[in-house]
This record gives sequence, structure tokens and C-alpha cells, in this order.
Amino acid sequence: MKMQMHRFKFSLLGAVLLFALSVQAQAEMSKITIAREYGVSYLPLMLMQEDKLVEKHAKAEGIDNLEVDWVKFAGGNVMNDALLSDSLQFASGGVGPMVKIWAKTKGNMNVRAVSALNAMPLYLNTRNPNIKTVKDFTDKDKIALPAVKVSIQAVTLQMAAAQAFGDANYDQLDKYTVSMSHPDGMIALLSGAGEVNSHFTSPPFQYKELENPAVHTVLSSYDVLGGPATFNVIWTTDKFRQQNPKIYNAFTAALAEAIVIINRDKRAAAQLYIRAAKSTDSEDFIYKILSDPKVEFTMTPQNTTKYSDFMFKVGAIKVKPASWKDMFFPNVYGLPGS
Repeated sequence: MKMQMHRFKFSLLGAVLLFALSVQAQAEMSKITIAREYGVSYLPLMLMQEDKLVEKHAKAEGIDNLEVDWVKFAGGNVMNDALLSDSLQFASGGVGPMVKIWAKTKGNMNVRAVSALNAMPLYLNTRNPNIKTVKDFTDKDKIALPAVKVSIQAVTLQMAAAQAFGDANYDQLDKYTVSMSHPDGMIALLSGAGEVNSHFTSPPFQYKELENPAVHTVLSSYDVLGGPATFNVIWTTDKFRQQNPKIYNAFTAALAEAIVIINRDKRAAAQLYIRAAKSTDSEDFIYKILSDPKVEFTMTPQNTTKYSDFMFKVGAIKVKPASWKDMFFPNVYGLPGS
């Protein structure tokens, strides 16, 4: 009888432990960190932060009191380091850094894109009147961009160089580039004092620079890509997605809602940007950018494989995606991506 009682106690204890382990395994994170860079292209994330949309959709998924921490980085390369160290759950930035980490982690951590954020042109601006095309840059010129060789601006510049000088000389312009955040790059360009006389940037900085009559545009990313293309994407690890499916679903739902809100009322979206970014720009200036037909907020990836194909061709990545879907999680497969 005692033996049976001991067996029963051990059996009960085992069941309790298994249940505890099961609950622990199913428990999702109570705090996540989301990163973004600077500029109007991150407006959906700003709206998600201000209106607490991730928390709202997390509650709908049955997760109460999810803590969401928002941080800002100057470039996607730094975000990738944070993501791989588990100190960041969602990174955002240009297609270039996402393609880089997708290829680097394929078969292990399996980082993939959650969604596109937008499609918008990126301008290479200069105050040097002698520069009409990328062939005109010399050792006297310096081009500011978010991250040398890694950022989407850096990769687009390499693509432009390949078109101008031939594939073998794709890195011809790299020696003229320096890493700077968009705000610092704009200040350096407009000051007219330092060595930086050019800036490959994004909205709103490129438009603010062009208000100066001494600044002109050398090229647009749409010229290089042959049409509209995704600028920013969101990415995370497959491990996070699998272990936190409710939070992942809440994030994608929040992003979808934010994009609908922005596209529905761009005047209110302009007001939000000024408020969230603590911008000194006028509401009309930001509204004009948001109303530009070339500027689109959308979750649909566009021309992303043109970047991955180029990066594979020049050896920047060691594996080539069979299609855009290889680089994205299934939640966007129903969209007409490319």
C-alpha cells in the first residue's frame, strides 16, 4: 500500500512538473524591443508606438500588459548585431541590411522579413555643381550614407556604379562613402564646411536638402532599380516567431492597422510625424511628401530580389533566394510581392 502511495505521489509530482514545463514553454515574452531609424519612412512604427497598437492587438491575442520598448538606431547593421544577441526582437531598415542577415543566418537563426513598410525613392544629393552623374565623383568628394557597404543606400550606389563602370567595378564609389545618420548627413551637406558634399538619403531629409538652391539630385534609387521599390522592411528571427506566435501576430496586425490609418488621412499622419519626431518642419511640408505619388506605405515587397540578385552577383551574400518569398515569412505570401 505504501509502495502504491509513493508511486502515486511520484506520478502526481511528475505530472505537475510536466504541466509546469509545458506552461513555461508556451509562455510568450512579457517585454519586446522594436527598433527603427530616422525619417518619415518609419511613420507606421511611430504611429504604432504613439497609439500603442502592438499592445492593443496583443491584448486581443490574450496577452495582457505586454511591455513594448522602442529604440532608434542610425543604421541596419547595428540592429542586426542587436537582433542576433536577442536584445532586439524586431529590426527595421533598408532592404540591403535585411538581405545581408537573411543570407548570413539561413540554415541557423533564419532571420527573415516580416513585411515591407513602404516604397519610396532615395535621392543622392550633392552641393558640388560639377557632379552630374556618378561618373563625376572624385577623391575630393565624400558621400554620407547610413552604413558603408551595408545600408540600402550603399548597395544602391554600388548598383549605380556597376551600371556606370561595369560589374567588375561595382565598388568604384565605396571609397568616397562615410557612415552617418540621416540627420547628421544632412547637416554636413548643408553646412558647406566639411568634406561631406554629398548625401544618399531618404525622406524627409532629401527634400529638405533640395530646398537649398546649391543642392541638386544626382540620381534616384528608382532610376537604378528601373521603377518603384521597397525602401524599408521589418525583420526578426524564426526562433522569436515560433516561440511568440501571438506577439508576432499582434505586431503584424498593428502594422497593417497603422498603414491603413496613414493612407486614410495623410494630413493627420503629417501631424503625427511632426509630433513623434519632434520635427521643426511645417505640416504642409510633410504632407506634401506623404502625398507624393512615388511615396507609398504598403506591406507589399517590391523589387526586393533586384537587391538580393545584385548582392549575390558581387559576392556580398553567399546564397541567392529562389524568389522574394524565401526572404519573407508566410504572412505576406498572399500579397503581389517581387
